[in-house]
Amino acid sequence: MKYTPRKTDIRNPDSLLFDSIEPVIRGLKMSLIELNVFRSRSKNPGGVQVRAVIYRGGITGLEDCSKAHRAILPRLELAFPGQEVYLEVSSPGIDRLIKDGCEFAFFTGQGIRCYRTDISDWTEGILIDADGEKITLELDSGEIVIPLEIIAKARLSAAINKI
Repeated sequence: MKYTPRKTDIRNPDSLLFDSIEPVIRGLKMSLIELNVFRSRSKNPGGVQVRAVIYRGGITGLEDCSKAHRAILPRLELAFPGQEVYLEVSSPGIDRLIKDGCEFAFFTGQGIRCYRTDISDWTEGILIDADGEKITLELDSGEIVIPLEIIAKARLSAAINKI
Protein backbone atom coordinates (compact mmCIF):
# COMPACT_ATOMS: atom_id res chain seq x y z
CA MET A 1 0.00 0.00 0.00
CA LYS A 2 1.29 3.45 -0.82
CA TYR A 3 0.26 6.23 1.52
CA THR A 4 -0.81 9.35 -0.32
CA PRO A 5 -2.77 12.45 0.64
CA ARG A 6 -6.53 12.24 0.06
CA LYS A 7 -7.65 14.10 -3.06
CA THR A 8 -11.13 14.89 -4.29
CA ASP A 9 -12.01 12.96 -7.42
CA ILE A 10 -14.91 14.72 -9.14
CA ARG A 11 -15.65 11.51 -11.06
CA ASN A 12 -16.22 9.64 -7.79
CA PRO A 13 -19.52 10.55 -6.08
CA ASP A 14 -18.30 9.08 -2.76
CA SER A 15 -15.37 11.50 -2.78
CA LEU A 16 -17.73 14.42 -3.32
CA LEU A 17 -19.97 13.14 -0.51
CA PHE A 18 -16.95 13.03 1.83
CA ASP A 19 -16.19 16.65 0.95
CA SER A 20 -19.77 17.71 1.73
CA ILE A 21 -19.96 15.83 5.06
CA GLU A 22 -16.48 16.77 6.35
CA PRO A 23 -17.30 20.45 7.17
CA VAL A 24 -20.34 19.32 9.19
CA ILE A 25 -18.16 17.05 11.33
CA ARG A 26 -15.45 19.71 11.61
CA GLY A 27 -18.15 22.08 12.93
CA LEU A 28 -18.69 19.60 15.77
CA LYS A 29 -14.95 19.91 16.63
CA MET A 30 -14.31 16.41 15.27
CA SER A 31 -12.58 14.97 12.22
CA LEU A 32 -14.06 12.75 9.53
CA ILE A 33 -11.47 10.05 8.99
CA GLU A 34 -13.31 7.75 6.61
CA LEU A 35 -16.63 7.58 4.77
CA ASN A 36 -17.73 4.48 2.87
CA VAL A 37 -20.93 4.17 0.86
CA PHE A 38 -22.45 0.81 -0.06
CA ARG A 39 -25.43 0.42 -2.33
CA SER A 40 -27.55 -2.41 -0.99
CA ARG A 41 -28.92 -4.99 -3.39
CA SER A 42 -29.94 -7.97 -1.32
CA LYS A 43 -31.25 -7.09 2.16
CA ASN A 44 -32.54 -3.62 1.34
CA PRO A 45 -32.98 -3.16 -2.42
CA GLY A 46 -32.56 0.47 -3.35
CA GLY A 47 -31.13 1.30 0.07
CA VAL A 48 -27.79 2.86 0.94
CA GLN A 49 -25.51 1.93 3.81
CA VAL A 50 -22.98 4.55 4.93
CA ARG A 51 -20.15 3.95 7.39
CA ALA A 52 -18.40 6.97 8.88
CA VAL A 53 -15.35 6.97 11.14
CA ILE A 54 -14.95 10.10 13.25
CA TYR A 55 -12.28 11.24 15.68
CA ARG A 56 -12.20 13.78 18.45
CA GLY A 57 -8.69 13.77 19.97
CA GLY A 58 -8.15 11.42 22.86
CA ILE A 59 -11.18 9.21 23.35
CA THR A 60 -14.06 9.38 20.89
CA GLY A 61 -17.11 8.11 22.72
CA LEU A 62 -20.69 7.10 22.13
CA GLU A 63 -21.95 10.65 22.68
CA ASP A 64 -19.61 11.91 19.93
CA CYS A 65 -20.83 9.22 17.53
CA SER A 66 -24.46 10.10 18.34
CA LYS A 67 -23.86 13.82 17.66
CA ALA A 68 -22.19 13.02 14.37
CA HIS A 69 -25.02 10.65 13.40
CA ARG A 70 -27.66 13.32 14.03
CA ALA A 71 -25.66 15.88 12.03
CA ILE A 72 -24.83 13.65 9.04
CA LEU A 73 -28.10 11.80 8.47
CA PRO A 74 -30.11 14.75 7.02
CA ARG A 75 -27.35 15.41 4.45
CA LEU A 76 -27.29 11.78 3.44
CA GLU A 77 -31.06 11.71 3.05
CA LEU A 78 -30.76 14.72 0.71
CA ALA A 79 -27.91 13.06 -1.19
CA PHE A 80 -29.93 9.86 -1.70
CA PRO A 81 -33.55 11.00 -2.19
CA GLY A 82 -36.17 8.27 -2.10
CA GLN A 83 -33.73 5.71 -0.77
CA GLU A 84 -33.58 4.24 2.70
CA VAL A 85 -30.33 5.34 4.32
CA TYR A 86 -28.65 3.30 7.06
CA LEU A 87 -25.84 5.20 8.81
CA GLU A 88 -23.22 3.68 11.10
CA VAL A 89 -20.83 6.05 12.90
CA SER A 90 -17.84 4.76 14.84
CA SER A 91 -14.54 5.82 16.36
CA PRO A 92 -11.23 4.72 14.81
CA GLY A 93 -10.54 2.16 17.56
CA ILE A 94 -7.36 1.71 19.58
CA ASP A 95 -5.53 -0.33 16.93
CA ARG A 96 -6.89 1.18 13.72
CA LEU A 97 -5.20 0.29 10.48
CA ILE A 98 -4.23 3.60 8.91
CA LYS A 99 -5.58 3.43 5.36
CA ASP A 100 -4.61 6.79 3.89
CA GLY A 101 -1.61 9.10 4.24
CA CYS A 102 -3.77 12.02 5.34
CA GLU A 103 -4.92 10.05 8.41
CA PHE A 104 -1.56 10.37 10.16
CA ALA A 105 -2.17 14.07 10.90
CA PHE A 106 -5.28 13.20 12.95
CA PHE A 107 -3.32 10.97 15.32
CA THR A 108 -0.51 13.29 16.46
CA GLY A 109 0.44 12.34 20.01
CA GLN A 110 -0.72 8.74 19.59
CA GLY A 111 1.34 5.56 19.43
CA ILE A 112 1.95 4.34 15.86
CA ARG A 113 3.44 1.14 14.43
CA CYS A 114 4.79 1.33 10.86
CA TYR A 115 6.06 -1.53 8.72
CA ARG A 116 8.89 -0.06 6.70
CA THR A 117 10.01 -1.44 3.34
CA ASP A 118 13.55 -0.08 3.68
CA ILE A 119 14.35 -2.28 6.71
CA SER A 120 11.58 -4.92 6.37
CA ASP A 121 10.61 -4.44 9.99
CA TRP A 122 8.23 -2.54 12.26
CA THR A 123 9.09 0.82 13.82
CA GLU A 124 7.06 1.94 16.84
CA GLY A 125 6.86 5.33 18.45
CA ILE A 126 4.77 8.36 19.27
CA LEU A 127 3.64 10.34 16.24
CA ILE A 128 4.81 13.92 16.75
CA ASP A 129 4.36 15.33 13.23
CA ALA A 130 2.84 14.38 9.90
CA ASP A 131 2.53 16.08 6.54
CA GLY A 132 1.75 14.83 3.06
CA GLU A 133 5.23 13.38 2.54
CA LYS A 134 6.59 12.11 5.86
CA ILE A 135 5.89 11.37 9.51
CA THR A 136 8.07 12.03 12.54
CA LEU A 137 8.08 9.51 15.38
CA GLU A 138 9.51 9.87 18.88
CA LEU A 139 11.37 6.66 19.74
CA ASP A 140 13.22 5.73 22.94
CA SER A 141 16.43 6.57 21.05
CA GLY A 142 15.22 9.94 19.72
CA GLU A 143 13.23 11.23 16.77
CA ILE A 144 13.06 9.58 13.35
CA VAL A 145 11.59 10.92 10.11
CA ILE A 146 9.96 8.31 7.87
CA PRO A 147 8.87 9.13 4.29
CA LEU A 148 5.36 7.87 3.50
CA GLU A 149 6.66 6.10 0.40
CA ILE A 150 8.54 3.50 2.49
CA ILE A 151 5.61 2.69 4.80
CA ALA A 152 3.94 -0.55 3.71
CA LYS A 153 1.36 -0.51 6.52
CA ALA A 154 0.68 1.39 9.67
CA ARG A 155 -1.66 1.19 12.62
CA LEU A 156 -2.40 2.89 15.90
CA SER A 157 -0.78 1.18 18.86
CA ALA A 158 -2.38 1.44 22.28
CA ALA A 159 0.63 -0.35 23.81
CA ILE A 160 2.89 2.66 23.23
CA ASN A 161 2.82 5.36 25.92
CA LYS A 162 1.30 8.58 24.66
CA ILE A 163 2.79 12.02 25.20
